[in-house]
Amino acid sequence: MDLTQLKIQDKESVMQTYGRYDIAFASGKNARLFDTAGKEYIDFGSGIGVVSVGHSNDDWSAAVCRQASTLAHVSNLYYTEPYVRLASRLTELSGMSAAFFGNSGAEANEGAIKLARKYSRDKYGDGRSVVVTLLQSFHGRTMAALTATGQSSFHQHFFPFLEGFRYSEPNDEVALADALTEDVCAVMVEGIQGEGGVLPLTQSYVDLLMKLAKEKDILVIFDEVQTGNGRTGEMFSYQGLGVKPNIVTTAKGLGGGLPIGAILADELCRDVLSAGTHGSTFGANPICCAGALAVLDIITAPGFLAEVIRKGAKIRREIESWNAPAVAEARGKGLMLGIRLNDASPKEAAAQLLAQGLVVLTAGADVLRLLPPLTITDEEIDQGLAILKRWFAAL
Repeated sequence: MDLTQLKIQDKESVMQTYGRYDIAFASGKNARLFDTAGKEYIDFGSGIGVVSVGHSNDDWSAAVCRQASTLAHVSNLYYTEPYVRLASRLTELSGMSAAFFGNSGAEANEGAIKLARKYSRDKYGDGRSVVVTLLQSFHGRTMAALTATGQSSFHQHFFPFLEGFRYSEPNDEVALADALTEDVCAVMVEGIQGEGGVLPLTQSYVDLLMKLAKEKDILVIFDEVQTGNGRTGEMFSYQGLGVKPNIVTTAKGLGGGLPIGAILADELCRDVLSAGTHGSTFGANPICCAGALAVLDIITAPGFLAEVIRKGAKIRREIESWNAPAVAEARGKGLMLGIRLNDASPKEAAAQLLAQGLVVLTAGADVLRLLPPLTITDEEIDQGLAILKRWFAAL
């Protein structure tokens, strides 16, 4: 179908929950996308950080096809090799002790909240169930994850929202200490707030969080849905901060384009969710796990993460060198970057850049967000930056 036919059928058959751009993509290769009319785009969005090893990656595609031709699904009443291998790899790479697999970041965060509350109830009884999250955070669209999200714009329409959540200002150490009262079971944070504006947590804030949490036996959950799987130049953002949380959630780039989420728990938390207390029909799907294993093979190859850091530094350095009046600040880490704009709408900017052949994302009220595939080449970076530079110059 061409774009016109797709739009007609979409309107007839699909719930209109997305404000889609007037483009239909048909294929892609690494950091290049092609629409149904054959126009080429440089992809600085990677499906909101999902296509971590590029579109149509040969090794990833081969692994997925091999598994699809062998075994697509059995229930979690049985063992299969892909999920066992994936859990082993993830626990080794994360420093965690055990994994649970679901289908998305929101599901992983829901499960992490359940785990934290059960840990506290098992140990202390009722009355210790509050989860502290940060303002400007984003944790998902399901009810608990949506309530945990610290942005009031998301807290509409679906009342009543869930009890047991409290919000604190990021990087405000006094506010953090005040929030950790006796009814708190866990704190959930992102090492870099993605949807909130590509806002990194400071080292001193994270160090205080870990210290207070240990003193009070409060679990620390790092939401690595967007920051994980090599995005920041480390496997997970908390590793760059030199800390070890109790629970890690991840998704997005883990599957390389297939739906998979994971909860990783340390030794303290690995046995909290016992048989029958949590589950997922499609979690640990063999095809998704095979895709994730291929992603891990690619991003853990010698020198790969160093290249992520180099490419991110190159993009940021180039943007800063323009001295464009519309650029207030370039920030972020690795290939998770934000451009805070002066007197320009990120939404309008993203639409204009798309028309010129560059896919970018927005974040918060004033930020363009760049999440290119981790495998993006220097040539693709240069092409994308040339488009971006022309747009800034024309303002």
